[in-house]
Amino acid sequence: MRALAVIDGEHYASTVRDALAELPYEFVGAFMAGGTEKLRGESDYGVPLYDELEEALRALEPELVLDLSDEPVLGPAARFQLVSRVLAAGITYAGADFRFEPPELEAFPLPSLAVFATGKRVGKTAVSAHIGRLLSRDRDVIAVAMGRGGPATPDVAESPPSLDQLLALSRAGNHAASDYLEIAAVADVVTIGCRRCGGGLAGAVATSNVQAGAELALQRGADFVVFDGSGAAIPPVATGKRVLVTSTFDPPALVTGYLNAYRILLADLVLVTMADASTPHEALADAIREVKPEVTVIAVGFRPRPLAPIDGKRVAYFTTAEPSAHGRLAADLSAYGAEVVHVSGNLADRPALQRELETANADVYLTEIKAAGIDMVAEAGAKRGVEIVLAANDLVQCPGQPELDPALLALAQVERAAVGT
Repeated sequence: MRALAVIDGEHYASTVRDALAELPYEFVGAFMAGGTEKLRGESDYGVPLYDELEEALRALEPELVLDLSDEPVLGPAARFQLVSRVLAAGITYAGADFRFEPPELEAFPLPSLAVFATGKRVGKTAVSAHIGRLLSRDRDVIAVAMGRGGPATPDVAESPPSLDQLLALSRAGNHAASDYLEIAAVADVVTIGCRRCGGGLAGAVATSNVQAGAELALQRGADFVVFDGSGAAIPPVATGKRVLVTSTFDPPALVTGYLNAYRILLADLVLVTMADASTPHEALADAIREVKPEVTVIAVGFRPRPLAPIDGKRVAYFTTAEPSAHGRLAADLSAYGAEVVHVSGNLADRPALQRELETANADVYLTEIKAAGIDMVAEAGAKRGVEIVLAANDLVQCPGQPELDPALLALAQVERAAVGT
């Protein structure tokens, strides 16, 4: 196996040279990661030496990057950054007691775009729905969404599901608030629901039926396919373009550290969600651009939108949003003519949600299609004769930011031109 060694100047050159001869690889070069303590002039390592990692990867085309460095030159944070850069090049990175493989992404021949995230609850599915709705204005778009509660066999939502259909799914033991159902309901595009189990540090999944879902999209001959990730897991498809979603409330060290740097390096566009004039999104954007200077970063907010009229009614709103956002959400919903009597952020906390439902007194339960939105909130409303209205989360452009829709349309246009459609 052709290997590139990562070395440092804290090891004697003779120690490294002997290690290269002893280890069972064909070392074609070495990348000097830093350190000077043990260097004595021009050290000979027996292989070409590179000071730039990307230059070494391009010139040598190794199958493996083997880390022979150590503290203090490469501590955990610096190592994860290096791993991310190597994985983004599609190459395995290994060390004395670890090994990282780039996630396997299956080829897909249609114009496509993947939406994935640095973690859960950052609004990724709302972004996928926005992209699907935007692109469907002038082309045939299919969304393929995977989730931990998705169907065992890929399921096609041909049209927006009704509340009765969602309740029927829930009563049959299915997850009726799966991401694919949310996208179908709020974006009005054909959506294929898939499931996955497990998520690796670099976003790989342990098992999934996404390939079967992708095959269904291919058979239908869509003009464009949007693949929606799950949590921090990346759709296992080699899409032409990729959009990464993160939250302004996540610290920069988390968003850019570990193997989130790999996610940034994969991305053609990064969206920082839950942002407004008071949030620290600019600092986060600067940190993201330190990882990938050329990537466009756009900060956006969310605004709830009822999918049916709520004017003149007393409304209890059920969401996954943090308490700090509840006042603004109530004000947003008041613009629809409703009296907002309660805002709950406990859709993902079933015990707390149950306690709230026992005391919620409203004409309408307005709920996101997430977590326990159907099997608890909608069921409670159905039993009590309270009207249930489903809610979307619309993206809102932040002042002073690059325009979102033109950026998305440009990505789609480049991808269609690359595929030749």
